[in-house]
Amino acid sequence: MAKIIAVTNQKGGVGKTTTSVNLASCLACEGKKTLLIDCDPQCNGTSGLGFERGGYTLSVYDCLTDVSKTADAVLETKYNNLYIIPSSPDMSAAEIELAYEDKREFFLKNAIRAVKDDFDFIIIDSPPALGMITINILTAANGVLIPIQCEYYALEGLSRLITTIKTIKKKLNPQIEIEGVLATMYDGRTNLSIQVLDEVKKFFPDKVYRTVIPRNVRLSESPSFGEPIINYDRASKGADAYMSLAKEVIRNNS
Repeated sequence: MAKIIAVTNQKGGVGKTTTSVNLASCLACEGKKTLLIDCDPQCNGTSGLGFERGGYTLSVYDCLTDVSKTADAVLETKYNNLYIIPSSPDMSAAEIELAYEDKREFFLKNAIRAVKDDFDFIIIDSPPALGMITINILTAANGVLIPIQCEYYALEGLSRLITTIKTIKKKLNPQIEIEGVLATMYDGRTNLSIQVLDEVKKFFPDKVYRTVIPRNVRLSESPSFGEPIINYDRASKGADAYMSLAKEVIRNNS
C-alpha cells in the first residue's frame, strides 16, 4: 500500500510543484514505484514532466467524477518507475461542483483507492488555497509535506493550515500526520535565510527535514524543458538536494 504524501501550503510561490515533481522523480530514481497526482488546475506539475496541457484524454478531474476511470488516467512517463495522473483546467470547476455533493471530502480518496496498492509512494501536488480540492487531498493523504520558502512572511497563514490539518484528522482522516516541513529557496549566504530556518524549526520542532532546497538557477530552468532536475542537470545543487530529500523520505517511512 502506497505512502500518500500531500505537498501543501496555501501560499503560492513556495515550491509546492517544484517539490512534488522533483521528489516524485527522485523517489523513482531510488527504485520506488511512484505516482504523481497533479491536482492544481494550473497543470504545472503535468507540464513539468513533459506532458502538454490537453495532450491526454483523462485527467484527475475525470477521476473525481467517475472513480472507475482512475486506473485509465494513470500515464507512464519517460522515466523509470514514475507515473502521473495529469491535471486539467477543469479542476477549477471542481471546487464549485464538489461543494454541492454528499461526502464531498472523500472524492479523491475514493479515486485513489483503485490504484494505491500499485505504488510505493503517491505524491499529490496541491493548489495554493485551502478550498475543497485541498480538503479532498488532505482527506486522502496519510502524510503532509509543507514547503516553506526562506523569505519574509514565510510563516504567514500557517496557523490556518495547521488548524485545517487538525480538523481533518479529528473529523475525516485520523491517519493524517505532518510528514515534514521543507525549507525551500534557501541561501546560506544571507542572514535572512538562516533566521527564517531557525524560526521554522521553532514553529515545527522535530518536523523540519535536514535537507534544505537551495536557490538554484538550473532548478528554475528545468520546468521549461519539461524535465525534473535529476534528468535536466544531475550535477546541479538542486538535483543533489532533492535526491537527499527523497532518501530522507524513504528512511523516515522504512
